[in-house]
Amino acid sequence: MTDALGWRRKFGVIAPSTNTIVEPDFYAMTVPGVTAHFGRIHIRDQNMSGNEGMERLLGQIRDELGAACERVMTCEPDYMVMGMSAETFWGGVEGNRQFVEQIHGLTGLRVATGAEACERALKLFGARRIGVVTPYQPVGDENVVRFFSEIGFEVTAIKGLKCPTAVSIAHVGEAELRDALVEVNSAEVDVLVQCGTNLSMVRLADEAERWLGKPVIAINAATWWMALRDNGIEDKVYGAGSLLRDH
Repeated sequence: MTDALGWRRKFGVIAPSTNTIVEPDFYAMTVPGVTAHFGRIHIRDQNMSGNEGMERLLGQIRDELGAACERVMTCEPDYMVMGMSAETFWGGVEGNRQFVEQIHGLTGLRVATGAEACERALKLFGARRIGVVTPYQPVGDENVVRFFSEIGFEVTAIKGLKCPTAVSIAHVGEAELRDALVEVNSAEVDVLVQCGTNLSMVRLADEAERWLGKPVIAINAATWWMALRDNGIEDKVYGAGSLLRDH
């Protein structure tokens, strides 16, 4: 017997309890026969002002990750998707590897992370130099630059929006995000990348590719793309950028 709605795949998704963007984004990008089922990481202190605040937030994520995985596994998913991105960049390539191993150890399933999804997309696009937008504090941006540098990409510019709380990330509007994309863009940049799953960038990235004339990777779109393609699901998704539409 297969699931009546998730007859192709059921994805278990882990996201912070403060995140209001990644869940509707994933639902908007879904395809017939694929469903997403969320396990929430309880964030008790959402203050992420300054490097110390962001480190505390990540500490809460690490403390709650196992319980969130345990809960979502009760729906018997086929594959895991990370609806958070900062932790997947932390510690560079080795940090991401350890994180993936941790999730696999907890669930026994393969897992899509934002960091690896961006890596795959950048290699697909043949990028060498990138501009990056994040909602993070400087310590978060340092880890993002470290990851991309270790896998062979030059971050020519990064714009950290320094959002003061985890919930406030979702309050960033299109005008501010558009300005941030323009700020990190230049003639030498091959691809623009947005990190932070609680930033609402999917629709804007799709539009920005047309007026910037280059790929713009929204991390929620990239992570969903990785999850679909890892599971042999080649359906095209429109309105979420060239990655899901053309690859």
